[in-house]
Amino acid sequence: MLKRIRRQIAVFFAVIGPGFITAMVDNDAGGIFTYSQAGARFGYLSLWTLAPIAVLLVITQEMNARMGAVTGKGLSDLIREEFGLRVTFLVMSLLVLTNFTNVVANFAGVASSLELFAVPRWVSVPLAAVAVWLLVVKGTYHSVEKIFLGACVFYVAYVISALLIEPDWERAVASSVHPVLMLDPAYITLLIGMVGTSIAPWMQFYLQASVVEKGISEREYAESRIEVIVGCITMVVIAFFIVVACAGAIWTHGPRDIEDAAQAAEALKPFGRYAFFLFSAGLFNASMFAASILPLSTAYSVCEGLGFEAGVNKSFREAPIFYWLYTLLIVLGAGVILMPGFPLVRMILLSQVLNGVLLPLVLIFMVLLVNKKDLMGRWVNSRFQNTVAWLAVVIMIGLTLALVGISLRDMMG
Repeated sequence: MLKRIRRQIAVFFAVIGPGFITAMVDNDAGGIFTYSQAGARFGYLSLWTLAPIAVLLVITQEMNARMGAVTGKGLSDLIREEFGLRVTFLVMSLLVLTNFTNVVANFAGVASSLELFAVPRWVSVPLAAVAVWLLVVKGTYHSVEKIFLGACVFYVAYVISALLIEPDWERAVASSVHPVLMLDPAYITLLIGMVGTSIAPWMQFYLQASVVEKGISEREYAESRIEVIVGCITMVVIAFFIVVACAGAIWTHGPRDIEDAAQAAEALKPFGRYAFFLFSAGLFNASMFAASILPLSTAYSVCEGLGFEAGVNKSFREAPIFYWLYTLLIVLGAGVILMPGFPLVRMILLSQVLNGVLLPLVLIFMVLLVNKKDLMGRWVNSRFQNTVAWLAVVIMIGLTLALVGISLRDMMG
């Protein structure tokens, strides 16, 4: 018995990486801004969404890990094989557009977090771009993964920040189990953004590609599944503390919109320099983390989907399209931030809403693929998993249509 437990623990630490990293990086600059805005504008009201988000996140990420372990192929690879090149090209085009807005949002996070410490963006953004480029281009999968896992530890800064503020914990707990829906465009946009930033389309492609590149098979799948679940729960806990911190620091003194996540950090100054510093450091860490992974995820997805060589373990010469696409996304993403007068806040909000709009399409392909017996064998979805996944598709389409309808009504009125 003891020997079996030791083996399971050893395998767990051998496979840890893809699921945990994917879930944690989901709290990127755009996500932190979305959660901060939720707390600043609506207080504890939106906390109820985190429980269903956690369930949906676990279901979707587990499906990805399972497909990767069983088939040994990435999601875009499977979409191309099962649905054809035209469909794949359409999905990849939408994904590149959505991911690019997310890359821009994360370089905006780098700029705004360091501007709090008087570092101008014309210094911070180019240095950050060079750093994330070198990390992936010059590293191997295992070295890059170790650095990413180390970055995950810094998310504890948000937990400590919330504790230092001493918010209304009783109200936070009550709001977590009491759903509230309002026909308010700002509130519906926020709900779509929260789901979109918590369960982003890029995650589905990156996780499956990482499971495949790491070489996780059916034999290690049980431990990989635990790793995915742990990562998802940890990510939702961090999101909870970000909302609570901003509700306690901003909303309590008067509901208002914030321009970016850096404003949320500024609002923590009256609660002590440590709360301010930790929130700012967390924002910088999350932005750098995601600025590395989002272009990487996009390069993986596009190259797999269109049949090009891809992988961090390959050299620039072996996978030129993969590395050039990664480079282009970083250069353009960083370059946009340096453009004077660019509407960064609108771009960040747009990135999160685009995530929420594209997610149903990606989920439809995932559910169809994971239920193909000739592809998955005995590893097809259970009835419960299918129910949750299809329900998520219906809810996301409904939220998107409601947002469009309300926005058009307000424009015409």
